[in-house]
Amino acid sequence: MTRVYDFMKSRTLMLIISALVIAGGIVGTVVQGGFNLGIDFQAGLNLTVEISGATGVNDETVRSALAGIDSGIQVQRLGADGMNRYVIRIRDTGTIDDFETIMAGRLQESLRDAFTGSTVRELETSYVGPRFSRDLSQQALFLTVFAMMLILMYLWFRFRLGYALSSISALVHDVLVILGVIGTLQLEVSTATIAAVLTIIGYSLNDTIVIFDRIRENETLLRDSSFRTIINTSVSQSLSRTLITSVTTLLAVLAIYIFSTGQVQSFALTLIIGVIVGTYSSVFVASPVLLRWTSWTKARRRKREAEKYHRGSVTGKGEAATAAGEGGGAAAVAAPGSAEIERAKREIARQRSQKKRK
Repeated sequence: MTRVYDFMKSRTLMLIISALVIAGGIVGTVVQGGFNLGIDFQAGLNLTVEISGATGVNDETVRSALAGIDSGIQVQRLGADGMNRYVIRIRDTGTIDDFETIMAGRLQESLRDAFTGSTVRELETSYVGPRFSRDLSQQALFLTVFAMMLILMYLWFRFRLGYALSSISALVHDVLVILGVIGTLQLEVSTATIAAVLTIIGYSLNDTIVIFDRIRENETLLRDSSFRTIINTSVSQSLSRTLITSVTTLLAVLAIYIFSTGQVQSFALTLIIGVIVGTYSSVFVASPVLLRWTSWTKARRRKREAEKYHRGSVTGKGEAATAAGEGGGAAAVAAPGSAEIERAKREIARQRSQKKRK
């Protein structure tokens, strides 16, 4: 028999930790001056060059050679050491006409002057204009929000509204934590980052649905238990599967991160963070929110039923008093609504007993 762990016992502490992590990510991003937007989300030039026939070439020397053009130039090594291939990114401020051609020539000329006797060969050039970068940013935001709306509607249809809202809260938590880490560490935000975030949304949702499906099954099997016990039992039963899936996924993504470079490596790093956060949120964010939502809806239902039965009892007493005045005590005993009042009392007593067990 699976051992049941009381995960919900620490739900308040975990939610506080999540809130602190999200707040820390927001503060860290603001302190760093915002996100480190890549060439996909800001107008600029992306130039890939190969420097051959020179010694002492590395990221720092290349960055120093181009410092006279713009101090904000980004330089990233491409490939293995010794290949001397670099990706150079520079932002277009809109002050230079024909920015792509002029700036590509300046960058190559500065590299030739810095590395005398070397051959600087242009491998690839890509330019993103201001309008395209703005449209791409809007589309990325719309895509993320639209994906979450589709998830909400599907889960609402497949489960219940409480399950859907709990799942979405976990996904929002994951996205905020990941963005906070990216902004604090100044990882480059590119289309690969958006792809990684959407991948993490799907991965985290998969874990959450597995747990929620087990909760729904146990609501029938353990109908006499409190909902907190049902959640703890369901999470405990799904724990081994969740951990095995997360560890195997992490091993694969970790290998990609170690043996890759450039945007693929950034994509893998974002996935590593997302897998860890997604596994955490399925247990310590989605499940506690579902517990809170269920407790709140049951309390509202009990309140409505109590008010309904209270109104019925008042009406019954009034009718009984009228009947007693007209036809004597026997009519009062047989007054309409007396049976409903007794049933209401028993129902309220039963619900209070269940509430105490929770």
